[in-house]
Amino acid sequence: MSLKVALVEHHEMFAETLDLALSLHGHEVDQVPIPTSGAWGEPLVRAVLKRRPHVAILDVDADQVGDVAHVTGPLTDAGVAVVVLTSSRNPARWGECLHHGARRVVPKTAPLQTIVSTLRRLEAGLPVIPRDKREALVSCWRRECTAERGAQQRLASLTAREMQVLGHLSSGRQVRDIAKACVVSEATVRTQVKAILGKLDVGSQLAAVGLAHRTGWRAPQLQ
Repeated sequence: MSLKVALVEHHEMFAETLDLALSLHGHEVDQVPIPTSGAWGEPLVRAVLKRRPHVAILDVDADQVGDVAHVTGPLTDAGVAVVVLTSSRNPARWGECLHHGARRVVPKTAPLQTIVSTLRRLEAGLPVIPRDKREALVSCWRRECTAERGAQQRLASLTAREMQVLGHLSSGRQVRDIAKACVVSEATVRTQVKAILGKLDVGSQLAAVGLAHRTGWRAPQLQ
């Protein structure tokens, strides 16, 4: 039998190409517009489930989709097989999608036949990704989550003044500029920078700024 497929893809040309390829293989494809207001979450899930699909092909790179857990999880819980499309090559990102129920993650650089064969295997009730590969990707995501929590805890250990200095560093200011802005000596700022590096367990100002950026840390209001 053919599968009913809900296609959520924000690149119109790619969506049309994929729609045609799957239709030629006998599947019933329904393109689901990504809500422009309300962003991701319930509106998109409702729109997909309204189609009563067997499979949802979901582009998680679209800004409107947002947190994959808010879409993939509810669709999976409703009995929809989710196949994720992404441009990301980050194995932790893939693992996150799989953890929340996606049956497979397919890079957008893959041939269309990869998606076609994935649907064929889903239709036959066959696995679409080796168990050991799935477990390795999910484990990678869990390790990244653990590392991020540790980084957030280290950032939270900074004093208010150290947070302010890190905020200045993140804005690209040099020690002498920070000293002028905070009305302290350059030696004081260097001492604070040294304390920041020690608490964050990094070896350079650039690494400290990178850690703050990766975790989404926001500096206090700068003076």
